[in-house]
Amino acid sequence: MDDLQALVNGIHREIAAHTRRGKVADYIPQLAAVDPAHFGIAITTVDGREFVAGEADTAFSVQSVSKVFTLTLALGMVGDRLWNRVGREPSGSAFNSIVQLEHEHGKPRNPFINAGAIAVADVLLAGHQPKEAIGEIVQFVRFLAGDDSIVIDQRVARSEAETGFRNFALAQFMRSFGKLDHPAEHVLGVYFHHCALAMTCRQLSHAGLFLAAGGRNPATGRTVVSRDRARRINALMLMCGHYDGSGDFAYRVGLPGKSGVGGGILVVAPGKASIAVWSPGLNENGNSLLGSLALEMLAHRTGWSIFGA
Repeated sequence: MDDLQALVNGIHREIAAHTRRGKVADYIPQLAAVDPAHFGIAITTVDGREFVAGEADTAFSVQSVSKVFTLTLALGMVGDRLWNRVGREPSGSAFNSIVQLEHEHGKPRNPFINAGAIAVADVLLAGHQPKEAIGEIVQFVRFLAGDDSIVIDQRVARSEAETGFRNFALAQFMRSFGKLDHPAEHVLGVYFHHCALAMTCRQLSHAGLFLAAGGRNPATGRTVVSRDRARRINALMLMCGHYDGSGDFAYRVGLPGKSGVGGGILVVAPGKASIAVWSPGLNENGNSLLGSLALEMLAHRTGWSIFGA
């Protein structure tokens, strides 16, 4: 642990030397304009220490990383009844695929693919107007991170709403099976906005710390979820957090994680730390190319793995 800052600095130097950086998510216009040269990493340990390198304090669009937090909120609202609406299995398909919905009668395979997160957003809308549900999500993330400066990037949210035709199709398809309780445009308003949360690696590592500490935020001493629920969220992150690249990530890194097409990845080392990386260039599965490599380096050099050192 004492050498962790030197280790992080070394990873940053190695990543900076890479010329193959992946491809940014060009199907969302605001993300297409992001320079793939960015890289940041932040580690927050359960005893409150921080280790950062690169652009750890530059805000970026967290995109699907936010689904960890909306899942946590939804489980707090309805508990295990959520699993009547969405499954807990890896998808094996692209994150925006409609194929499985046809075969599985509109029930998404897991809460981290787009269809599953849309179902979660529908749950969060219960008894709320869309703006209220969005506000609750933002407040929850601010609470987890201990930072009231976290906001939604409205340009990204607008860009997603203007181009998210596949997500509209997913929502309408699910509603045709009776799997959404609210109008698709309201559900997608919530979905697009929480994906457009702008956070730094430092903020993201703070927000994920409760999952590394058995459901409790060690910075405040407050319990966010039960120990069992934290363990189960981590299990879902391991199995489903990187779409159809989840198995490869588990093989290479060995830690629960959730990626987003903005290039961010949140990773949990249970009992040790919460880690966030950001590098906007993506691999063929829509996960950060160099972010994944940096996490593989980190796991190898620290021995952090749920499968043993």
